[in-house]
Amino acid sequence: MKKTSVRAKVLTGTVAAAALAAATVGAVSASAEATDTPAVAAAAVKADTQNKNLAQTTGLTIEAATKAAQAALDAAAKAGQRVSVAVVDRDGVTRVLLKGDGAGPQSPESAERKAFTAVSWNAPTSELAKRLAQAPNLKDIPGTLFLGGGAPVQSKGAPVAGIGVAGAPSGDLDEQFAQAGVEALGR
Repeated sequence: MKKTSVRAKVLTGTVAAAALAAATVGAVSASAEATDTPAVAAAAVKADTQNKNLAQTTGLTIEAATKAAQAALDAAAKAGQRVSVAVVDRDGVTRVLLKGDGAGPQSPESAERKAFTAVSWNAPTSELAKRLAQAPNLKDIPGTLFLGGGAPVQSKGAPVAGIGVAGAPSGDLDEQFAQAGVEALGR
């Protein structure tokens, strides 16, 4: 039988004691968390609902955004055009992106950027493109595209989403299809 040194015995004992202490602290912590969690969570919810620093926003549901995108894509298909359609929320975050069959590889990104531009300025992108003559630096803002094809979606005059279409041979057609998406939300 091999004799264990005093040093090895002390080291082994220290490791075992540390493991036992960690397990005990962990068990006590887990036990405390389990009993405190419901009260803390309820207090957090109550505090949040009464917080006057919170803002509520209006936005399209995913179903409404999909309906608008599909209506724009259908309008383009009816006109024989192969396009991509993007719907973004008030913050410019893409909610729906549909790349139509046969649409060009650049069209999804262009559609997103047109939608972002329309919701950012609460105006159709064809109108915004005209403003570039007075403020040419607008085109330097990241994520924007000042070509026809973007339309804002409004609620009580305020922008809540943007629809962008890209891929048709002209911005006028793209914007016509985007407007079909906006109109579909009214039905």
